[in-house]
Amino acid sequence: MKIVFDFGGVVFRWHPASFLARVWPHRIETLEQGAAAAAVFFQNYGGDWGLFDQGLIGADEVVRRISARTGWSLSDVAAVVRAVPDELMPVPATVVLIRDLRAAGHQLHFLSNMPVPFAEHLVRSHPLNEWFVSGLFSGHVKQIKPGAEIFAMAERRFEAQPEELLFLDDHPANVDAALARDWQAFLFTDAASARRELVSRRLLNA
Repeated sequence: MKIVFDFGGVVFRWHPASFLARVWPHRIETLEQGAAAAAVFFQNYGGDWGLFDQGLIGADEVVRRISARTGWSLSDVAAVVRAVPDELMPVPATVVLIRDLRAAGHQLHFLSNMPVPFAEHLVRSHPLNEWFVSGLFSGHVKQIKPGAEIFAMAERRFEAQPEELLFLDDHPANVDAALARDWQAFLFTDAASARRELVSRRLLNA
């Protein structure tokens, strides 16, 4: 079995509500306010941010567009974009899960919606080549989940038939897109529940 990991919210920490609360203490006092601001800022990873994820615009342009769209200052928006790399820290329990899956003989890959500058930061800062055989970043291939084309690209890159792939992602739309291509897939909520699911599928020992 070839197991494919999403990155943000799965392998790397990504909780937009608390992230924005830390970056914007002058704007956000509660997680509820953080969640509301994140919905506007990231547009559910479509809109301006989706173009950034897809590698179609750069960091300066996404800052300009979000500021123009929301009325938030360029400096405030730029502060968020600059802070993202430090937010993307490995989730320790997921790293253990990755190591256990590798020890069990599974081939691991990644499929991540990630703008180019953040992707390059992750490559520089973390041992991706030790954890994964290969992977795709949306910003590098100019396609984005849940679009079908990036899944087709992944099948070619991972040299796998759809039914040979098991995908872990924290966004239901991406899980549904993988299932629609006949991948195996399930929704990632945390490493402990993912481990239980993998045990139930007989891919890990209890």
